[in-house]
Amino acid sequence: MATLRLWLAAALVMLPMSAGRGFFLPLRDPQSCAGTQYFDIASLDCRGCGELQKQSTQGTSCDCLPGFKKVFDKGGTSIICEKCPETMNGVTQDGWDCITCPSGLTIEGKCICANNEILVERNINGSLLKVALCVQCDGKEQSFSIANALNNMCKRCEPTFISVNKSCSCSEPNILTGSLCFTSTGNFPPKGITTVQFGKLGITLRSEWFYKNLQASAAACWLYSNLTSCQVLGNMCVMNMNSLSSATPDACGLFQFVFANTVGLGTVHSISFWRQSLPWLFYGDQPGLASQVLDGTEFPTSFTFKEKDEDVQLKFIAASYDAMGNFLKWQHLEDGLLQLCPDTLMRLNAAYRFGTTYQQKCIISVSKILKDYAEPVFYDIFLEYRDEEDEQQYLWAVPVLNVNLKYNEILVNQGSNVNNWFLTRRIFLVDTLSGRENDLESQPKVIRIASKIAISIRLVRNTQRGAIYPPLITVAYSDVLIQNPNAENIMVSFSVDYEMNQSEAHIHTDIALGVLGGLAVLWSLLKTAGWKRRIGSPMIDLQTVTKFLLFYAGDLANVFFIITVGTGIYWLIFFKAQQFVSVLLPQPSQEDKFISYVGCAFVLKALHFLHLLVSQLSIDIFFIDWERPKGKVLKAVEGENGIRSVSAPVSIWRTYFIANEWNEIQTIRKINPLFQVLAVLFFLEVVGFSNLALMDSSSGLTRNPESYIAPWSRILRYGISTVLWLLIAVIQVIYFSVIHERFIEDKIRQFVDLCCMSNISVFLLSDRCFGYYIHGRSVHGHSDTNMEEMNMNLKREAENLCSQRGLLPNTDGQTFQISISSKMRQQYDKIHESLTRKHGPVRLLNSSATTFEQSTKAYHTMNKFLSSFIDHVHKEMDYIIKDKLLLERLLGMEFMEPMEKSIFYNDEGHSFSNILYYGNETTLLIFDMLFFAIVDMAAQNFVLAAVLTYLQQEIFRFIRNTVGQKNLASKTLVDESEKLRQPRGRCCPLGLLGGRGGERQRGRVALSTAAAEGRDGGRLARSPVTRLSSPGTVTFPLPLSGQVSISGLDPALGLEYRGWSWVAAAAISRLRFFGPEAEECAQTGRGGSDAAAAAEAVVQLPPIGTGGKAQKETGIPCRRTRALFRQQTRVHASPREPPERKAL
Repeated sequence: MATLRLWLAAALVMLPMSAGRGFFLPLRDPQSCAGTQYFDIASLDCRGCGELQKQSTQGTSCDCLPGFKKVFDKGGTSIICEKCPETMNGVTQDGWDCITCPSGLTIEGKCICANNEILVERNINGSLLKVALCVQCDGKEQSFSIANALNNMCKRCEPTFISVNKSCSCSEPNILTGSLCFTSTGNFPPKGITTVQFGKLGITLRSEWFYKNLQASAAACWLYSNLTSCQVLGNMCVMNMNSLSSATPDACGLFQFVFANTVGLGTVHSISFWRQSLPWLFYGDQPGLASQVLDGTEFPTSFTFKEKDEDVQLKFIAASYDAMGNFLKWQHLEDGLLQLCPDTLMRLNAAYRFGTTYQQKCIISVSKILKDYAEPVFYDIFLEYRDEEDEQQYLWAVPVLNVNLKYNEILVNQGSNVNNWFLTRRIFLVDTLSGRENDLESQPKVIRIASKIAISIRLVRNTQRGAIYPPLITVAYSDVLIQNPNAENIMVSFSVDYEMNQSEAHIHTDIALGVLGGLAVLWSLLKTAGWKRRIGSPMIDLQTVTKFLLFYAGDLANVFFIITVGTGIYWLIFFKAQQFVSVLLPQPSQEDKFISYVGCAFVLKALHFLHLLVSQLSIDIFFIDWERPKGKVLKAVEGENGIRSVSAPVSIWRTYFIANEWNEIQTIRKINPLFQVLAVLFFLEVVGFSNLALMDSSSGLTRNPESYIAPWSRILRYGISTVLWLLIAVIQVIYFSVIHERFIEDKIRQFVDLCCMSNISVFLLSDRCFGYYIHGRSVHGHSDTNMEEMNMNLKREAENLCSQRGLLPNTDGQTFQISISSKMRQQYDKIHESLTRKHGPVRLLNSSATTFEQSTKAYHTMNKFLSSFIDHVHKEMDYIIKDKLLLERLLGMEFMEPMEKSIFYNDEGHSFSNILYYGNETTLLIFDMLFFAIVDMAAQNFVLAAVLTYLQQEIFRFIRNTVGQKNLASKTLVDESEKLRQPRGRCCPLGLLGGRGGERQRGRVALSTAAAEGRDGGRLARSPVTRLSSPGTVTFPLPLSGQVSISGLDPALGLEYRGWSWVAAAAISRLRFFGPEAEECAQTGRGGSDAAAAAEAVVQLPPIGTGGKAQKETGIPCRRTRALFRQQTRVHASPREPPERKAL
């Protein structure tokens, strides 16, 4: 008990020390142990043997030295040896006794006898003899015995020795080969070549297996019809790659020799290629035989996708043989019999589910192959089926295409011509036998591996019930030179492919392409003719040809798109939805033509899109301002000490506002691009529609992650992605057209309404003599008015108390397609040249007054010319208004040329959107879809395709906005840097009433202070013109009775002006003005309690009814009006010193 406690204590003390060191041990190989050591299987280490001991044959225990017998043996080192006496020089075979040997000793100190003698150490009762006996076996007639391989018993000698020589010896002139004896008087097959060629390595070596067995097996097969010998001969032919040569009698040559000379034996199962006693190796070498075998007869049963298991599984079965020709067993190919790559049984067995394209590839270590496939196994493969009439099971032989086969030194099976193929039957996976050079027990120098096995299933043409032709197994072997097995690897693959004759589908596609391509030519010619009429040029020149090619590129892209989408949808529906198999997917090599069509569609559509983009970015546009001055104002004349009466200026804010709204709608679309991309990606990756693109028979949206996942079909990926893209886009278009634009917001129609409310018309020319006109002339005469009057005007219009908005009396038509005469275009160009002489709008700052005045004059000239043109002032450039004919609408062209008069076509569809993104949604949608498809085909990744598609949308949208803004600024007097903005929200016609719409305005106004005489006798010098971004502030000095002169103030702008005045030593009047009439209340410093009440006050004036108008109507002074509003406004009292007088 005390000892046990001490042991436990020691173990507890040592445990932390061992844990601290870690748990590791040296690696020992049993073969690395010395001759005086053995491998201890308990400690996994080499241990030393005791005295008078050596390592045993197995290496895991010790044995006595020669001349010593065992007295005690418990395994390992638990052995006691004792020296034999001098009179007994040997040890028995079991090592436990000493004995006298009559004929000598082995190196282990045991007795040995001569050939054909057996060693006898004990009597029949088991008692030990003092002297061992060497007894010779009786090889004479009646006995015919010979010593076995271990020389411990006599056995009957080989029957061929007895039949040929009537003894157990094969003396001359008889022939001894492969342990068989043959007579020299009969026919004997020619001597076969025992070398094996490994062509890929360029090595030819003498095979020990062929040397010992080739000639014997050929002779025994021919002379005796020995079944196993015939199988051995056939196996060696298969190991020689089934190669045939008329010049050299190799293994296959000997097989053919035997086959040709055993006609009398008959055939097996009435198959002419299968001779009695011989294995079936070849189908024959007649030209065209392969195509007859593969296409001549249908497989007797049919397959489905969604029926019982026996109808959806390919039941392959193989007869297996070992190298010695022995039949092993029948084996189903399931559970990975032919698949060298390891995997789960579920994934391995998925290879034989009908309709599932299977691909497996991996890298295997050569050392593992040598370990798992020490001996080759040969397979004859059949396809099992049940006859519907007699309900019996039958086998259909599956042909093999050996890619390495040589026929007269030519690799006939590597070509695509089926008539030249040479079909075979038997295959193997690994050959480690034929590459052994000198000893069958040694490691092979070269091994052969079936590195590629492909099973091809071909559907019968025009079948409706899933009929197939006999499957074809294609095998490619690789030769591996063994040098360092642990460091060498090889790539192996296994696949099952399905195919059908695609020639009919290709013919239909080509016909559709030809017909639609011809129609595209005609349509492009019509477009070109219409374009020539719209530019007013009858001549056919290089520009015309270029334009035709651009039109044709877009139309041909649509043709390719229609064909590819139709093809994708066809395969998606008919392959995935079928029950009785009638179609199979094109193989990846057969998809190349389809991929080229998609590529052509994308390139042509990209060219079309760029052409559209350039056309939209080069349009001519002008905003016609119909507003007229309301009265006259007094204006000081520089250089003269006086003033004069001039027309009150018309504010430019409405033109700026319309320009901004036009800039906003340039890139609006009928769909939401971001939602489109995200929705497509959601349905593909989250819902699982991408699983429909897998090359299997399942039509489910989910897959078991542990099951086999088939490869993608590029046609199905294209089909499912385009279907989803189109469906989501159609749903969006329907939503925006039926719901959003009717009940929420219609940007295009809102823009037309906004033009009418702003009293601005839009004159657009997309081509030289063709364009669009938006009639925005206000029916009320003025739009530059206050809120009260505007609301009154809107109310009158709603109650039909005023005329309608249309260009013609009593009509509502505000949008027109216009076809102008050449004279009208020439006059437009003449005025426009002076407008854009400086290649863009002239800045208000840092420019000479002369240039500015010229541009302003050109602007007013163009405005006056276009307004007078609309008013029919120029009889020589008049126009008529008419409706387009139905055929003109359908063809998108005009039959009548505007020779003398321009033509305005009524346009209720607002077709001016054709020069915006909005009117070209189809082109944009197709371009996005093709871009998405091209990226996905290249990367096989829907997420990457979605991200890149959205990026290209944003990039082109930015380009369209930026360059379109520059074009807008260059064609009008709108200052790009000051009044145009990027679209950020929805346009709102009521934005000019203030609030959110007003706060979104971005621009600048011009401010100046006029000299005025104050009551304090002070005088304020003129301040320089100040340009102010909105919202913002400007500080400038104000006299006691100073006045702020505001030009270009937008009522929708909430600008804030801060001024200082010295009244009662207090700084006051931080004023916020709204509306142009606020200038009438811009006087500060009237004195009184209001000025002294607070050091700083915020006063907000209303948009209308302010200033002098309020005084006239209410009799309340302007100063009192501000005070009243100040009482309703939050007042901050913060005494501060006035700053220095400074003008900004």
